[in-house]
Amino acid sequence: MTATLPTLRFHAGTLELTGLSSAVESPLPGRCVLDPRTASFRAPASDYADLLRALRDKKIEIKDEARAYTELAHGPLVHREPRPYQSEAIAAWKKARGAGVVVLPTGAGKTHVAVMAIDDKRRSTLVVAPTLDLVRQWHDLLAATFGERIGVVGGGEHDVQPLTVTTYDSAYLHLEHLGHRFGMIVFDECHHLPSATYALAARHAIAPYRLGLTATPERMDGRESLLDDLIGPTVYRRDIVELAGEFLADYETVHVSVSLSEGERQEYEAERAIYRSFLSRNGIRMSDPKGWSQFIMLSARSADGRRAMAAYRRQRELAFSAPAKLDYVERLLWEHRHDRALLFTQDNATCYALSRRFLMPAITHQTKIKERSAILKGLADGTYGAVVTSKVLNEGVDVPDANVAIVVSGSGSVREHVQRLGRILRKRDGKFALLYEIVTAQTAEAYTSERRRDHAAYR
Repeated sequence: MTATLPTLRFHAGTLELTGLSSAVESPLPGRCVLDPRTASFRAPASDYADLLRALRDKKIEIKDEARAYTELAHGPLVHREPRPYQSEAIAAWKKARGAGVVVLPTGAGKTHVAVMAIDDKRRSTLVVAPTLDLVRQWHDLLAATFGERIGVVGGGEHDVQPLTVTTYDSAYLHLEHLGHRFGMIVFDECHHLPSATYALAARHAIAPYRLGLTATPERMDGRESLLDDLIGPTVYRRDIVELAGEFLADYETVHVSVSLSEGERQEYEAERAIYRSFLSRNGIRMSDPKGWSQFIMLSARSADGRRAMAAYRRQRELAFSAPAKLDYVERLLWEHRHDRALLFTQDNATCYALSRRFLMPAITHQTKIKERSAILKGLADGTYGAVVTSKVLNEGVDVPDANVAIVVSGSGSVREHVQRLGRILRKRDGKFALLYEIVTAQTAEAYTSERRRDHAAYR
C-alpha cells in the first residue's frame, strides 16, 4: 500500500502542511510551527519558497496543493532596448533569486524593469500600486506590452487574470484569498508596503518572485527595514545625481527665502507661543510619533485646546502662504510663462488659494480621475502653462512635459521632496529642469526645509 504524502495547502493567507511527523519540526523555517487546532504545521504564505527549499534539503517529498499560479503563455509583444542600468538592475535581481528591491529615480524607467522581470519569470503576476491613477497607468502599459486582457482588482472592479493590477488597499484585503494565484508580485512605490496593514499583502501571498520598485525607500518611521522580509534586500540602487544628464534631464535646485512683514512676524510669534505653550503644559512632544494624535485629542476637550489648535493653524498659514511668498510665485510664473510648471503645496487650502489667485487648474485628492487626466493633458498640450497640486502628484503620475517645479510648501519628508523633483526630470531633447523651493525665513518651515533637503540630489 502506497503511503500518503504530506500535503501543503494555501489557507486564508497561510500555508498549512498536514501529514508530516512532528519529529521534522526543527529543520523547517522558524515561522513554520505546529498548529494544535488542525494538527498541522502552519507558516505565513510568504514563506512558501523557503519552506519548499527546507523540505527539499531534508529530502521530504510532499504534495503541493498550495500553488495555483500559472506560467504566462508568452512574453511581451513589444520589446524596448533596456538602458544599461536597467539591465544591471535585472541582473542583480535575478542573482538574488528574483526577490528584492530596485531603487531608481523618478523618470528612470522603473516600469520597464518590471516588464523585464515579468518576461524573465513568465509567472502569473500581480502588480500592486498605491493609487487608482497608477493602476490605470499599469493596466494600459501591460495591455500594450503583452497584448492580452489585464485584470483589475479595486476601484469597483474584481477581474482576476494572469496579469492583474491592484491597489495596496485592495491587496491587503483580497490576498488572503488570492495569494496563491500569483507566482510573482511587483510592489510599485514599495515604500508604502511596510505599514502595518499593507504588509499583510506581502505576507498573505506565496509568490516566490517579488520585485519592489521605489525612488525613495526611506520612511520617517524607519520601517523600511521590513522590506527585506516582505520583498527582499535592496539589490540595486542608482540616485538622481548618477543619472542626471545622460538618462534624466539636467537640473538645478534653487532655494528661495522670503520674510514676513513686521506685523506678520508679530502675529506669527504670538500664535506660535500660544500653540507651543499648550504643548508644554500638556507634555506633548511633536517629535514623538504619537504627538500629533495627542494634540488633536486634547485640543478638542477645552476652550484652551481649541484656541491652541486655531493658533497652530494660523501660524502655519502665515508660513505657508506668506504674501511675500505668493508675490515671488507670481514673479516665477511670469519668468517661466513659456515653460510647463508644477506648483506643490502641503495643504488643499493653499492649493486652492493659488488656483484662485493665478487662475490655474488645481489637482487635489478631491479631483475626479477624468478631470485630473484632462488637466494634465492640458498641461502637456500647452492649454495650461501651470498646474497647482497639494500631494496627489508627488508620486507615480507621468508629466514628462513639465520642466519647472515650484515648492510653495511641503512636509519634512525627504522622500516627498525627491519625488517632487522627480516629476520634472523626464528626459527630453534640450530639456533643462528647475526646482524652486520657497521658504518663509525664521519660521518652523525653515527647519522643515532643512530636513527634507537632506539628500544627495540637493547638494
